[in-house]
Amino acid sequence: MNDSGFREFLDAYLKAWKNSSITEIKTFISPDYQAREISGGEIIDFGYGESIEGWNQGFQFVKEKQAEWELDERSIIPLRENECLAILSANIVIDGKPMNSVNLFFNTFKLSHGEWKLVRSYIEAGVSSSAVMQTTI
Repeated sequence: MNDSGFREFLDAYLKAWKNSSITEIKTFISPDYQAREISGGEIIDFGYGESIEGWNQGFQFVKEKQAEWELDERSIIPLRENECLAILSANIVIDGKPMNSVNLFFNTFKLSHGEWKLVRSYIEAGVSSSAVMQTTI
C-alpha cells in the first residue's frame, strides 16, 4: 500500500473527532460520502449532509454532558493502492463511565488529488460494549 500520509491523516481525523470539532471533521469527509447505518435492526442510508448533521448532534451531546469520546482503532486494512479501511469503535464516557453500547465504524478512506477523504462507512450502532471489549480483530 502507498501510505502517502494515511497515518497522519487518520490521527488528525481521530483528533478532530475526540475534540468534537464539527469544523474540522467536515474537512475529512468527501462531498460524495455514502453511508449505511444499522440501528435497532433498521437500515439507514445517508450521504454527506445527513452525516454532518449526525456529527453535529453527537458533538453537541458530548459537549452538553461534559463527556468525552473513547475511540479504539481496531484494524487498518489496505483495500487498494489508494484506499484503506479503518475499523473503529466509538463510545461516549460520561462522568468516567462508558455507555453500555458502542458504535462500530467500518470507514473507507480514499486518496484522491493528494488528499485522503472519508468516502464510505458501514456503521453498526448500539453494539454491546462488553461484547466489543472482549473481541479482538
